[in-house]
Amino acid sequence: MVLNPRVKSLDEVRVNSIRCRGVLFDLDGVLVDSTPAVARVWAWWARKHGFDPDKTVRGAHGKPSIATIRELLPTADHEAENREVERREIEDVEGVIPLPGALELLRALPPEKWTIVTSCTHQLAEVRIAAAGLPRPKRMVTSTDVKNGKPDPEPYLKGAQTLGVPGAECVVIEDAPAGIRAGKAAGARVIAFRTTADDAELHEAGADWIVNDCSELSVELAITSEAFLLLRRRTK
Repeated sequence: MVLNPRVKSLDEVRVNSIRCRGVLFDLDGVLVDSTPAVARVWAWWARKHGFDPDKTVRGAHGKPSIATIRELLPTADHEAENREVERREIEDVEGVIPLPGALELLRALPPEKWTIVTSCTHQLAEVRIAAAGLPRPKRMVTSTDVKNGKPDPEPYLKGAQTLGVPGAECVVIEDAPAGIRAGKAAGARVIAFRTTADDAELHEAGADWIVNDCSELSVELAITSEAFLLLRRRTK
């Protein structure tokens, strides 16, 4: 482990740094702020079907869209509804921007050490990454690539697999309770952002750290017998 000479004690290092071999990022609410676009589409869908728009928008976050549709409309044509929601989300990129520190953190990470694990479909993820001007990982995991979405561990286990490391040696960065539970079930440590839920919900879901956004994290290589990343929480 490479220690920062400004750190005053080993205990402080342990509290404010995590050693890992890979970083798995959620997309919306972690790297990208797509909140206005998501809210517009799901509010439209909720009104169309007679649901409360605000409640529907909150419930849809962090899960594959088809999971929300199945939950709220158990007898509907789920695939047709999902296609319409996705079409509208792909077309609506107004206000889609990178979240603070996202670009800087991604640039600091070796490209083979990180990927994106999102509940978006592959096409929607590509559109939002491009709209926000962020780098695209070599391979990413989307709802298109899994049978079971978050909070099932499958997406993050597959994300770890794409990096060639065990889930237990990864850090997951999430903002939604469903995603936090997925990361913990995959054996990873989870850093939660305050972009969607309050601290109580994030703690209850199992978050190891809670910070505001990527700007509160830094990374460096910690060279031992194998190459590890040292993910640090910035302290004042």
